Amino acid sequence: MGLNGVIRPGLIQMKVLDLDKTVKHYTDVLGLNEVCRTEDGRVCLKGYDEFDHHSLVLRQADEAGFDYAALKVDSDATLDCLEKKIEAFGYKVDHVLPESNQPGFGRRIGFRLCTGHRLELYADVKQASQHPEILNPNIWTTPPRGMRCQRFDHMLLYGPNISEAERFCVEVLGMFVPEVCNTPDGKRVATWITGSNKPHDLAFVEFDQPGKIHHLAFFLQDWHDVGNAADHMAVNHVKRDVGPTRHAITRGHTIYFWDPSGNRNEVYAGGYTAYPDNPQRVWDVEQLGRGLFYYEGELIPSFLSVFT
Repeated sequence: MGLNGVIRPGLIQMKVLDLDKTVKHYTDVLGLNEVCRTEDGRVCLKGYDEFDHHSLVLRQADEAGFDYAALKVDSDATLDCLEKKIEAFGYKVDHVLPESNQPGFGRRIGFRLCTGHRLELYADVKQASQHPEILNPNIWTTPPRGMRCQRFDHMLLYGPNISEAERFCVEVLGMFVPEVCNTPDGKRVATWITGSNKPHDLAFVEFDQPGKIHHLAFFLQDWHDVGNAADHMAVNHVKRDVGPTRHAITRGHTIYFWDPSGNRNEVYAGGYTAYPDNPQRVWDVEQLGRGLFYYEGELIPSFLSVFT
């Protein structure tokens, strides 16, 4: 649930190098459903347990990486209120008309963070034609495929001045920060931010290049499904980065791996319940490896050095 207007990250658009091969990865291996294709060739997908029209869009491009992401808010009134607060904070807001470039989506407002990432906000989106049952519902209508990814869950973004980005999310969007990592002099290295009871909806790592993404993550039901995901990676020869393992930060069970275009994926299960009145969990930077990879107790070199 959204505690203060922002419900969840509901949409992410990614650049890919080989559209057909990458779509096959997300549909056949992760188990997402293809919803539609746009006139300009983008592919819209969703998890089997999502109600909204779609949550992931893939766009053919010359380089892989992050286009933009959108957070869903609870009402048009909240959207109007947040537009004023964003501009008062100092970020210029633009408007995206309903159905203009994302099928099924209502009006959106967009802005660029100090980290170089474009974020958008929206309140209205059409219900998907294939969605979980509502009346006397079965647990699913069509058996989940592949890794059985339920939904788009969160993203980790790389960019400069993440302290400002964190402050924006708190002061403007009404989110809160369950967990952080700092240098000995108190400088922010990483921050995990949420608008709900999830341990994170988005996270940032301080980095000198703007607009980069470390990973996009999809939610699995439990640790058993994490094992199932690892089996599918082995069968399909998916290049794995780290895991199966567990985070101490957020306490989630996880595997990191790459799509055919080089964008890092995560499948994630579990995690603690976050409340805004809980004390903030703080990690010293020299303990970050243990925080990220609780079982291994140390950083994996590729984890912080590879991004798109």
